[in-house]
Amino acid sequence: MSAVLQKLKRFKLRALHNQKKFGVAGRNCEEVLRKGCLHLQLPVPGSTLCLYEDGTEVTGDYFWSVPDDSELVLLTAGQTWQGYASDISRFLSVFQEPHAELIQAARQLLSDERAPLRQKLLADLLGTVSENIAAETRAEDAPWFEGLESRFRNKSGYLRYSCESRIRSYLREVTSGASLVVTEAREEYLRVVGAMCQKLQAARYNSSYFDRGAKAGRRLCTPEGWFSCQGPFDVDDCASRHSINPYSNRESRVLFSTWNLDHVIEKKRTVVPTLAAAIHDAEGREVDWKYFYRLLFTSENLKLVHIACHKKTTHKLLCDPSRIYRAPAVPRRKRRARQRP
Repeated sequence: MSAVLQKLKRFKLRALHNQKKFGVAGRNCEEVLRKGCLHLQLPVPGSTLCLYEDGTEVTGDYFWSVPDDSELVLLTAGQTWQGYASDISRFLSVFQEPHAELIQAARQLLSDERAPLRQKLLADLLGTVSENIAAETRAEDAPWFEGLESRFRNKSGYLRYSCESRIRSYLREVTSGASLVVTEAREEYLRVVGAMCQKLQAARYNSSYFDRGAKAGRRLCTPEGWFSCQGPFDVDDCASRHSINPYSNRESRVLFSTWNLDHVIEKKRTVVPTLAAAIHDAEGREVDWKYFYRLLFTSENLKLVHIACHKKTTHKLLCDPSRIYRAPAVPRRKRRARQRP
């Protein structure tokens, strides 16, 4: 053991939140700690060494298990280090309030970079820190409105229009479903579709789903405009944690158009044919059109999904048979009049 103790172990050492590293060698943990504190002008009492990789404290016999040239972090009393996660957390905090110096540095790096992967990472970084999320009007963020008609004066207005356009397209598909119904039942089918249309008009085609200014229960995003993918139709969540803020910049606005409002119970394969069949086979029963309305036009059956999470396979899900027709009204029994004694 004495021979081992004589061997110098080399490390790369740095202080907390300091990217500058320096080499240090020692025969034991105390020697490395002492030299590190001397170099960094930090007090030895209360200071500790830990692995940069995962934050494991380096003490005693564990010192000899650490490979040469490992990166260590020197902590003073009260400081903590959780490994890579700490650096990532600090890195992410920069994006809360990006400074002009950060943007300028990223632009300079991008102009000199030739490696495709690093180019992409830098371009994504620039896109993120250059976002103008808080801006709402054309005057505040003119580049966001590039390519849009002049009638769109604010971001929320355009995104409401975008959502309304999707819902209107669903209504057109439902209307065309009249061709699935025999002539005798077609009038009733169109009457039901008309009732749905009136409800949609009253709800402004549920355009609030994309409006960050809408009330919490009426929008699919945060008050800042962040949308999260709700995952494929057959799972509860998005494993890839896809998210986007179409309010941030023009590119995100365009990319958001590739996200889908996916019908869990499929519109064309299942809901519309079931509605047509229900009207045809009603035999005096009243079709619960509000149930079909919710399946076709509301978040009860719609999931907002990233294009990669939009499965084009058959969903093989059916409408609930117990909800297709309204329950017949139960006649009230007349109460007998009390006889006076």
